[in-house]
Amino acid sequence: MTTLTLQCHMTGMNDIRTVCVYCGSGPGTNHRFIESATALGKALADNGIRLVYGGGSLGMMGAVATSALDHGGSVTGIIPDFLTTRENALTRVQEMIVTPDMHERKRLMFERSDAFVALPGGIGTLEELVEQLTWQQLGRHTKPVLLANIDGFWEPLFALLAHMRATQFIRASLSIDILKAERVEDILPQLRAAASRAPEGTRELAPEVARRL
Repeated sequence: MTTLTLQCHMTGMNDIRTVCVYCGSGPGTNHRFIESATALGKALADNGIRLVYGGGSLGMMGAVATSALDHGGSVTGIIPDFLTTRENALTRVQEMIVTPDMHERKRLMFERSDAFVALPGGIGTLEELVEQLTWQQLGRHTKPVLLANIDGFWEPLFALLAHMRATQFIRASLSIDILKAERVEDILPQLRAAASRAPEGTRELAPEVARRL
């Protein structure tokens, strides 16, 4: 069996060159959701930061990627083979990686990203986000994780995490370092500030974790 070791992409802990954006393949019911995805794509392009995302052209995913491309940015799409038709893979991207399954997709998203942002989305968005928070909580990586709390979308999750801590399922010794931005313009400054504070050290996932991706 081949052992996979996930190397952290960052050369310096405050050097954010790629951002992975998790978000829905639908537009949602609030026009501000799509507007925020479009604004984030532009912000990444304007700052020379490559977007890593799920590869689709629909909904929030399509909005963030199309905006990045329209403003001269670079985009890597990572999509499992069975979703290329369902989510209408965006052919304009400079790099499209088609994986055999969801596990490989998530592994590559982690490997190629310096930070993670969750825009509004559904179960898939939540699952990808929570996995990163779990690895972070267990000390497997120090990459910033931020929730773009557009019109309070993520407030129920913050309430649930507070409930988990109050009921001691999140122990005091296990910190959860979730960044929160109400406005798109605050996302990159927060990611950069968090990256500059991160200790040198946790630059990779242990092999036993990588095998389970």
